[in-house]
Amino acid sequence: MNNNKLAVIFPGIGYHSDKPLLYYSKKVAKRLGYEILDIRYDIPTNAGDIKNNQSKMQEVFELAVRQAREQLSSVDIKCYDRVVFIGKSIGTAVAAKIVLEDEVGAEQVVFTPVPQTFEHIGEGKNIVFHGTADPWCDTILVDEKCAVLGLRLYKYENANHSIETGAVIKDIDNIRKIMEEVECFLK
Repeated sequence: MNNNKLAVIFPGIGYHSDKPLLYYSKKVAKRLGYEILDIRYDIPTNAGDIKNNQSKMQEVFELAVRQAREQLSSVDIKCYDRVVFIGKSIGTAVAAKIVLEDEVGAEQVVFTPVPQTFEHIGEGKNIVFHGTADPWCDTILVDEKCAVLGLRLYKYENANHSIETGAVIKDIDNIRKIMEEVECFLK
């Protein structure tokens, strides 16, 4: 059933769409009338194995892009009035590359970008969420790139790559605030 809005979910390697940022984003999008497409990767490694290995990271990134493109090939994206790519971690870079190279015209919700995200993401109506204690992407880089590209940035002090601080009530409050911003963006 085509309702003219599509949200495509691009997970991270170890952060799947059943984890809070993506799980609740899907629920918000669905409630707002978006069709949901969950991209799934078959990556033969875990995130810890590639963290400080640029060549392995690039190899995994290229594999994820190929797999995402295969799954998107059966969707006529041009028939939608609005397409939003919601990505987490490496999924943000995969989504940004597809938007750039495949001329999809999608807007992006970027949860905890990796440096590769900023090699592909363009200017536009995109929003970025970042924890200042994220070991995968330096806050200075995120600040600079978002400023140059005019991207709306929401930062969470002492939050890691899952935008968690270890203080459960604070984390729940952050998720609530994040979902409020996602809802406004999707409207």
